[in-house]
Amino acid sequence: MPILNKDMTLCISLAARPSNNGTLFHNHLYDQLGLNWIYKAFAPTDLAQAISGVRGLGIRGTAVSMPYKEAVIPLVDHLAPSAAAIESVNTIVNDNGVLTAHNTDYTAVVELLRTHEVSPALRTVVRGSGGMAKAVVAALRDSGFGDVVVVARNESAGRKLAEAYGFEWAQETVDGAELLINVTPIGMAGGQDADRMLFTPEQVAAAQMVFDVVAMPAETPLIRTARDAGKPVVTGADVATLQAVEQFVLYTGLTPTPEQVHAARDFMLVQTQHS
Repeated sequence: MPILNKDMTLCISLAARPSNNGTLFHNHLYDQLGLNWIYKAFAPTDLAQAISGVRGLGIRGTAVSMPYKEAVIPLVDHLAPSAAAIESVNTIVNDNGVLTAHNTDYTAVVELLRTHEVSPALRTVVRGSGGMAKAVVAALRDSGFGDVVVVARNESAGRKLAEAYGFEWAQETVDGAELLINVTPIGMAGGQDADRMLFTPEQVAAAQMVFDVVAMPAETPLIRTARDAGKPVVTGADVATLQAVEQFVLYTGLTPTPEQVHAARDFMLVQTQHS
């Protein structure tokens, strides 16, 4: 990584509970490609002020994580189709003070469903109703899934999300689910629910596949339980990698090679496991 200097381009992430995933992944790619760039994670105390800082300081790119994916919408200038379609943002690109919002979570989930050959016929349960849940539910619909239940304690938010995409809402996980998807912070390292999971071991055992969007740690309690039960999984690290690659391209205009992406992902996973 180059020594800090006045010509360095800055990218950042904004999250209530920042992780080092994006920092490790992006900075590793900057180093591999010889870019005079740096990436830094922040936990803003005031979202509007943070976005003003992005604009005023010429910060090139901003990743947006929970709980700001919807709250940031009024603060940007334009919504790209990926963000406008689901009214949720995870990426902001700054072009000379003009902020355009994107959603690379959506495209990452679509690609993971395709590459893992997940059957759209599976009876699917999605736990959560926030900004990331929008990306996942929209990806399921656009990938041909029809039998989907959105499970959320907040009936208003859960029902609204489910009905917007033609799915059902329930307050508790229904039996017989074949694809389980966690789109809540439950299981995230550093939180009070780091050791919990919202699906029971019995529900995991009955499923055909488990998908957890929590990226830190890569092996959440849900993913560990699924692996122990011999179930195929899609991890939050998988989502984080794919969406981060698209962010990298949006920020830099450069497309890393698959080898460079794998090296950055491996570096991210190794470092987070030892942190």
